[in-house]
Amino acid sequence: MTGNAAATRIDDLIAHFVRHLRAEKRASAYTIRNYEATLTRFDAFLLDHQGRRADLRTLENLDLADFRAFLSKRREDGLSAASLKLDLSALKTFYRHLRRRFSVANDAIGAMRGPKLKQRLPRPVDAASAGEIIAAAGEGREPWIAARDAAVFTLLYGAGLRISEALSLTMRDAPFGEALRITGKGGKTRLAPLLPVVREAAERYRALRPPASSGDEPFFLSVRGKGLSARVVQLEMKRHARALGLDDSATPHALRHAFATHLLQAGGDLRAIQELLGHASIAATQRYTKVNEDALLAAYRTAHPRA
Repeated sequence: MTGNAAATRIDDLIAHFVRHLRAEKRASAYTIRNYEATLTRFDAFLLDHQGRRADLRTLENLDLADFRAFLSKRREDGLSAASLKLDLSALKTFYRHLRRRFSVANDAIGAMRGPKLKQRLPRPVDAASAGEIIAAAGEGREPWIAARDAAVFTLLYGAGLRISEALSLTMRDAPFGEALRITGKGGKTRLAPLLPVVREAAERYRALRPPASSGDEPFFLSVRGKGLSARVVQLEMKRHARALGLDDSATPHALRHAFATHLLQAGGDLRAIQELLGHASIAATQRYTKVNEDALLAAYRTAHPRA
């Protein structure tokens, strides 16, 4: 490491890392925002911890005690085990970037282990509830808004899209064919087959939405003519779910969970479901087998005469 490189301040390094995430890794806005927030807190911690602004040399020489002190401080701030694990992941990703770009070797960060987490199983809605939510979304309010909400929910449940994937669609994607080419996490692309009912819901909305000014315009619009936000979809889902007497686990993401769980219950192949969901690892998809096992056991205990 040269003298000039060693003097590079941590805030400049964080900015360099964020540019890398955005331009080269094509990370999601959510990931970039969270990583940048964690590293900004780490910068502030080191300034307080060591009494001076960190640079490359400082970062290279940090030891296990320093990293543990940061996570301990975050725990004192009330962070959950899951959030602590995310903070550690951000630090490790940052240090991998420093190793590749600035030849910074720090073995301590590699030796850090995050807190163990209890496995959280997906909480899908049942098929009847999913249908009721979609039907309720298509009623009331201004017709094009009702059709919009119904189309979004139908895409999540009928095609297994993430909410960010559905909201990233543009007018160039319309009218929808028998499959959509979706760019998911990490820039990974996949084909999402569309059932006729999904295409019909999207076409019903397209016929009612305000006219588009260009092909780059978001397919799903807010009432102000901008791209629809995930927050609005979440609030609409909560409103409909509560009106139907469902609990707060009935979220937009629960519709995607339902897509996977119901395919598995119908005998769908796990590898095929992995491809449909855009999971990088089969382990992420295997969580749905546990959900299915739990449902079968519950039915058995309820129905068997000797249970």
